[in-house]
Amino acid sequence: MHVLINDIKVKKRIRKDLGDLGSLADSMKRLGQISPIVITKRNVLVAGARRLEAARSLGWRTINCLIAADQDDLGRLELQIEENTQRKDFTLEELEEASRRLSRLKNPSWFMRIIRAIGRFFRRLFRLDD
Repeated sequence: MHVLINDIKVKKRIRKDLGDLGSLADSMKRLGQISPIVITKRNVLVAGARRLEAARSLGWRTINCLIAADQDDLGRLELQIEENTQRKDFTLEELEEASRRLSRLKNPSWFMRIIRAIGRFFRRLFRLDD
């Protein structure tokens, strides 16, 4: 569900330093909001302060949210901690593989461009979805 950004209340948080939000804001501008923030029924932020501030910096009026229903103070704090600790960055090898795949998709060989064009032609001809 979408909530007006100005209606979201940010109270005392564990994370004090949001860091540089430029790359997150750029990502959200290009790709949209990938993960919703988490708020209470009363619009108090539980998780997603960086996403909220990046959206605010982009001039967004609303943001996609999940409601942390029936959470007490302990449950909200646990959600905040879990969101910031239970993730794993890509390894160097995984980043290199992602870069190679991305490069291939952005710059396909002439043969792949022809194959894709033929595929698009037949999908349009037979009204098939991707």
